[in-house]
Amino acid sequence: MMHNPKSIVWFAVITLWVKTVVVSFFGFSLGVDSFFDIVLIICNSMGILMLLVGLSFYFSKRVKPSIIVIIMFLISGLLFGNLLYYRFYSDFVTLPILFQFQNVGGVGASTVELMSLWDILLFVDVLTLMIWLKGWNFKGAFPSKRWKRWYVGASMMLVLTSISLGLLYSPYLLMETYDRQKMVKSVGPYNYHAYDIAHTMYVSFKDTFVSSSTTTNAMSYMKESTPTNNSDLFGIAKGKNLVMISMESTQDFVINEKVEGEEITPFLNSLIKESFYFNQVFDQTAQGKTSDSELMIDTGLYPLESGSVFIRKPQNDFTSLPEILKEKQNVQSYVFHGNIQSFWNREQMYKTFGYKRYYSKKDYHVTEENSVNYGIKDEPFFNQSMEKIKELPQPFYARLITLTNHFPFLLDDEDTHIAKANTQEEVVNRYVTTVRYQDEAIKQFIQSFKEQGLYEDTMFVLYGDHYGISEKYEQGALDLVGQQDTPVNRMRLKQVPLIVHVPGYEGKTISKIGGEVDIRATLLHLLGIEKDNPLSFSRNLFTRSKTEPVIFRNGNFVTAKYMWKGNDCYRKKTGEKIDPSNCEPYRQQVRKELRLSDDIIYGDLGRFVD
Repeated sequence: MMHNPKSIVWFAVITLWVKTVVVSFFGFSLGVDSFFDIVLIICNSMGILMLLVGLSFYFSKRVKPSIIVIIMFLISGLLFGNLLYYRFYSDFVTLPILFQFQNVGGVGASTVELMSLWDILLFVDVLTLMIWLKGWNFKGAFPSKRWKRWYVGASMMLVLTSISLGLLYSPYLLMETYDRQKMVKSVGPYNYHAYDIAHTMYVSFKDTFVSSSTTTNAMSYMKESTPTNNSDLFGIAKGKNLVMISMESTQDFVINEKVEGEEITPFLNSLIKESFYFNQVFDQTAQGKTSDSELMIDTGLYPLESGSVFIRKPQNDFTSLPEILKEKQNVQSYVFHGNIQSFWNREQMYKTFGYKRYYSKKDYHVTEENSVNYGIKDEPFFNQSMEKIKELPQPFYARLITLTNHFPFLLDDEDTHIAKANTQEEVVNRYVTTVRYQDEAIKQFIQSFKEQGLYEDTMFVLYGDHYGISEKYEQGALDLVGQQDTPVNRMRLKQVPLIVHVPGYEGKTISKIGGEVDIRATLLHLLGIEKDNPLSFSRNLFTRSKTEPVIFRNGNFVTAKYMWKGNDCYRKKTGEKIDPSNCEPYRQQVRKELRLSDDIIYGDLGRFVD
């Protein structure tokens, strides 16, 4: 039986459009603040979907059902991939992420944790079409040339209309493309992906078109905005070893918190009393997660808006922390991590940064018994690392990256030191146990420094590398700490602990706001090294100005008085939503710093700095 070819085209377009709208409203937290928001979300995908489904007949005389099935499957897969990624990262898939898939979890326990049985519905229309097409005869079923021209014209008109409406909704959209939430809300997920592909291809060649003169604006801005301000603590750790512990997925809300009367981090709580504890340092990582935190600490640059510098720009010239320590104080640098060398392209990137040696999984005795989740447990990792550290020539810089406290937070019974929490989110309940295990492992590690006689000659820096509890599970974290669900309280959950322990110095809690990018300048200050890199956004946390915003890669920011989240300005102290004009001066600075940082990385401007 022969059928009208238009019916299959419209079936594909309409079903893809309906499920995209449904997922946009209920799967992605795009926010609906006005009737215009609803119009945008409903309308912005139709045109691009028509264009894509039209590929089934643009280059042939008749509609090809097999091509439509393939197109529907690919688009549904892209929507499903975005949904899974959004559930944990509250972000959208980008082209660079597809090339670093294994670094964001791949397909494993963490992915299964995010899946739902309802996800099957995303592919029901594809299966329905395949069944419907059985027995159809498309031979001789030609759409007319007139209809084709109308179809293409209508598709293009809808695409242009959706983009125009998006720009009307957000005049700064093309200046704030790092805000993917706003991009998807304004122009739809598929138009956004088209832009992402074009942008990724463009910046891949950006370093070809820049010269030394391109660095002038960046260097002038940084000289004015990040002045060197020394305190009476300048140089107190000069000549000491530097041991930096990257605490996987550790957020500040666990510090001094209890479950059934038991401290979640008893050792860190005691260490804080003898350390400089910065309790308002925010996670500023983006899609590169742990690798982004390493980038900020080693270079003082912001992460890329898409993908990881470790993957995309490993050959760049950076003025890295290891290079500065080697040049100024003849200190060699080492990294210890129980994962494979290729994870986040670390082996290559560490050579670029100037680390002398990278101790990876192949340098550890890893067994099924001493591993869980992503790899070797923290206790055997620290124990085996200590055997290598005690042989290093002093002074040295050693960075250790833990693994156990990683989503979905799995732990063997024999390693459990605390009962699970009792919140509505099981992920948060498990998180408490893996944080407690990590705390115990760090306690044993620092004790081993005392036993080896290295403790007094070492400055210890412990920091949370990024959040572990994503927005999907944040209600459980708020339950745990007894806070109301407000935008300001959710932003506070993004704080990560930063503990700087210099033996012999009294402890002090420092409540100035800051970000991970500021750790670099703070450490150089304590080590007695003046800031000498003109391409760094890092600000010394001891002297950081209260008026400087802490900038997030998606365009949000926090200051001592204000907070910008999404499209709203808040008074930080009260959580009150206020007129956006209060935040506008800071938003201009945010745009400028993120643009300059991208220019430095994409253009490889570090090669022009002596």
